[in-house]
Amino acid sequence: MSYYRQVLRQGEAVQFIAHIHWCIYARAFSLLCAAAAIAGTGGVIGAGHGAPVAFLTVFGIALILAGTGFVAALRAGVRRMTTEIVVTDLRVIFKRGLISRHTVEMNTSKIETVDVEQTLVGRVLGYGTVLIHGTGASFEPLCNVARPISLRNAILVG
Repeated sequence: MSYYRQVLRQGEAVQFIAHIHWCIYARAFSLLCAAAAIAGTGGVIGAGHGAPVAFLTVFGIALILAGTGFVAALRAGVRRMTTEIVVTDLRVIFKRGLISRHTVEMNTSKIETVDVEQTLVGRVLGYGTVLIHGTGASFEPLCNVARPISLRNAILVG
């Protein structure tokens, strides 16, 4: 069961559910592409010169990059699946973590401003960082959020 469903109050209605954007897989994808390119280079080296040491060295580097890429993909997947950003009619709920849990909640009546930061790539792909400022406190930045403008609108309307 989702965390936000466990903490909803009687009569509280969910207005918007935000997710982490798929762009967090970019590092893993880059590492896996580099591993594939290096492995391809190793095949050319092995076929062209018949140097087994160079061939094995290049494939060893490719294996290390591929392993690092798979670990990065696993971390990104866990982060994406275990992060919840929910706007209800009464509050904003943020939860992250699989084994250890970090939660932040803020009543919508205490929210002063909501800022959205997007790079050029973020605008094209539809992700950004959302900063929620409240009276006396503020949320930590919500990075790589998909549809940040829709999230901001849901918070300000709520």
